[in-house]
Amino acid sequence: MRALALYGTIGSLLVTALATAPAGGATGAAAAPPAPVPHRIEFGRCAAVEHLPSTVECGRLTVPLDYARPDGKKIHLTVSRIRATARGERQGSLVFNPGGPGASSMEFPLYGTLPKWRRVARAYDFVGYAPRGVGRSAPLSCQNPKEFAKAPTDSRMHPDAAFKHRKRAEAREYARGCVRRAGADLPYYNSVNNARDLDMLRAALGEKKLTFMGASYGTYFGALYATLFPGHVRRMIFDSVVNPAPRKIWYQNNLDQDIAFERRWGDWLRWVARHHAQYHLGTTKKAVQQAYNKAASKLRRTPLNGKIGAGQLQSAFLKTGYNDAFWPMRAEALAGYLHGNPKPLIAQALPRDTGAAAEENSNAVYTAVECNDAPWPRAWRTWNRDNTEIARIAPFETWDNAWMNLPCAFWPDRPASAAAELDAAVRRADHPAAGRDLADVAGHVARTQVDDALHGRRGPLDVHTEPGALPPVLLLAAERDAATPYRGALELQRRLPGSSLVTENGAGTHGIAFNDNACVTKYAEAYLLHGKVPAHRAYCAPRAEPLPGQQATRAQHALPGK
Repeated sequence: MRALALYGTIGSLLVTALATAPAGGATGAAAAPPAPVPHRIEFGRCAAVEHLPSTVECGRLTVPLDYARPDGKKIHLTVSRIRATARGERQGSLVFNPGGPGASSMEFPLYGTLPKWRRVARAYDFVGYAPRGVGRSAPLSCQNPKEFAKAPTDSRMHPDAAFKHRKRAEAREYARGCVRRAGADLPYYNSVNNARDLDMLRAALGEKKLTFMGASYGTYFGALYATLFPGHVRRMIFDSVVNPAPRKIWYQNNLDQDIAFERRWGDWLRWVARHHAQYHLGTTKKAVQQAYNKAASKLRRTPLNGKIGAGQLQSAFLKTGYNDAFWPMRAEALAGYLHGNPKPLIAQALPRDTGAAAEENSNAVYTAVECNDAPWPRAWRTWNRDNTEIARIAPFETWDNAWMNLPCAFWPDRPASAAAELDAAVRRADHPAAGRDLADVAGHVARTQVDDALHGRRGPLDVHTEPGALPPVLLLAAERDAATPYRGALELQRRLPGSSLVTENGAGTHGIAFNDNACVTKYAEAYLLHGKVPAHRAYCAPRAEPLPGQQATRAQHALPGK
């Protein structure tokens, strides 16, 4: 399950010397080959499609599709920037990634206008970008957006055999769609390439060392960057940390996430029960769950507005697990629907056709990155066994999460992808340059197959740095985070010696920097502005719970990306 893109909207919350070869300290894997030296980015007016004001400037970063073939095919990533507001205090560029996989930070430069970010914006150019595959950065697609956005859909916490059979067929067809639409390029949408693109961006910005803030999935490929390029790091904040252990990427992480979401869902159920006088949905957690189940069954039989079914209900209420600013809104919507006023639920759950293409693109990138990053179980019996077992104790999100990731069971392996590349070259054989094309591709296929024969299918990079190889980095985590369970932060801290971890005790909002906890923001600001890190561990009291009827601000809606 994707982590929702953190801070999703602005209202919502001498280049040769900078060559991008890894700088010492990569462990658990061979050092990455050197990349071509990027040209400085030429910034200018943003394209209208970005919907950014004239205060933001945009440019384009050119990177190799395949870093093993740096002179081969190139792709272009879109980049955005607003310069530091106090030139005399400028410390360089702050690059931000909000997560996903599949989320863009093109709007990040606008965050500097928000009160909580203004001091940091005095010292840094705020730089956002769309990672490979996202938006206009070599966009990836697996399905017709209209088909992807088709509504209503169903969601079942305990699906029967027929429902499972249908979802398996959908997952197989979705994987085929990714292969058909992306072709030979598909294997190169992965986290290691995202980390290498980040180093190309650092160099193209003219920065000798990188200052980076990653949230959710951004913490994972940021950690890969720290492993590959520790000598290129200036400062890094990892907010809401993905567990980087190779055995967790990504199948086990998703199972762990299911259990964490059940706990967080229970937090919301208990909150609603405590406010029965406001919502009249029951005085116990069990009663509120029964009210939700009643709404799901009713919508399954008769979709609201013809487009809000049990699937749309589930998608809307999943957000209660990401940010407690959604708690009053969703309680109001559930109560209204069951008591005769469907308008709040329509406002919060009705799919919007205008966002279909972006949603399909984001989902395609998410799928490609996670499926390419690591081996996944191929046998349906494994998926069925594991998810059935988890759903017994954590039914809220388990099976919907499984369906989202099931295309990985049908994903082409690396040799098959290389063979597809050769097939594509053969189909181009009548082109005048076909001789060179075929020779290049055939050589690449041979290298790929030899590599697989010698080393087996590649697994995730073992995130780790040696003591002293990396400057102190700052980790931020909420103790009850569902999307990136807290143990992931403990694991990353163990793997990055000298790092500091700030924990928001007893809280579960996903994405906590420059949000509603002043204690957390104080630590993040001191680190970015002065390089100060707290002790090995520091703790902040939880933010106040929302009140019934409280209207969340759009900034509070800022969600990190799965």
